[in-house]
Amino acid sequence: MEKERYKKIVDNYSPKENVLLNTIKSFFIGGFMGIIGQGLCDFYVTLFDIPTKDAAPYMTITLIIIASILTALGFFDKVVTWANAGIIIPITGFAHAMTSSALEYRKEGLVQGIGANIFKLTGSVILYGVVGAYVFGLLRFLLFGG
Repeated sequence: MEKERYKKIVDNYSPKENVLLNTIKSFFIGGFMGIIGQGLCDFYVTLFDIPTKDAAPYMTITLIIIASILTALGFFDKVVTWANAGIIIPITGFAHAMTSSALEYRKEGLVQGIGANIFKLTGSVILYGVVGAYVFGLLRFLLFGG
């Protein structure tokens, strides 16, 4: 009986999320991030006179650098709080998680601090990304012959 009463109290005082507003905001901000990514690709295609597929890594690196700098300056968390899921596209979210870990453990030194803890938040993403790629690659090989 105490658990049910506690749950009611927690539910009464927990902030309620506006799912519709969050969905709309995430949709438009995620779309804006896509526009920024495409703009960067177009910029690099024009600047370096290279094909679009070769400009994509430059765009990715630029987004990683921007996310890392904004995290180091303390702005990224504020932007995420306002923008919700729209700003956490995989590459910027990954860069933010790694930079946050590095900043949190920097006082412990390069090896035991940053080196040992930088993948604390992102290790599971790497693990399941590699395992997923292996499984789907194996399935593709078995089903389509390579």
